[in-house]
Amino acid sequence: MNPPGNPRILLVEDDATSAAFLAAAAEALPATVDVAGSLAAAYAAVESNRHDVWLFDANLPDGSGIELLDSLRARGHHVPAIAHTAAHDSAARDALIEAGFDDVLVKPLGAARLQDAIRRVLGSRVEDVVAASDAYRASPVWDDAVAAAALKGSLGNVQALRKLCLGELPRARDDVAAAIRDGDLESLNRVLHKLRASCGFVGASRLDAAVRALQAAPTSGVALDGFNDSLQDTLSSPD
Repeated sequence: MNPPGNPRILLVEDDATSAAFLAAAAEALPATVDVAGSLAAAYAAVESNRHDVWLFDANLPDGSGIELLDSLRARGHHVPAIAHTAAHDSAARDALIEAGFDDVLVKPLGAARLQDAIRRVLGSRVEDVVAASDAYRASPVWDDAVAAAALKGSLGNVQALRKLCLGELPRARDDVAAAIRDGDLESLNRVLHKLRASCGFVGASRLDAAVRALQAAPTSGVALDGFNDSLQDTLSSPD
């Protein structure tokens, strides 16, 4: 069980010695660390638990760290990611950064370097969530211009769709709460993706901003509070 307040980290590393060292260094933060030795094990770990940081080896027995990151991003998982590699050339590092990793660590490395990298991406994530939370508060509940553009100026259709959207919001709120309670990120991402599409069609700008914040940080209490507040604002302000 993850102690309250401690980040949960997924470490993907196939070398047992390296995995033991990296896990011990990360746990000293303190943090809870799940270790996977392959892409297949990593996919299973992501579906079983919510993680705050990913630490991926650049080269694995059944694929690459870039392949793993691309696949998880395509599935809707948005978690800060750090790559670790034995390659010392700048081209390898640049390729990992370009692929979407927030930092690249070159092995062998000390515990302090790893811990600093984890703290940095965790801090950036908190700043992003707070910024997104502020953005939802500054957004109007309804934006007629956005809705009109999505429906090519057909404002009559906007009104009808807004009524449908409002009718679906209580169920969406319940589905989000259940997915977070169960740690079911796949279901959560599916609900949020559908909700974002609805928000775009009807111009529900405040809710859209809050949904994006929750997509970026599904384990954040700040993001969840913002989602629930903006959904209630939308329900309380029928257009």
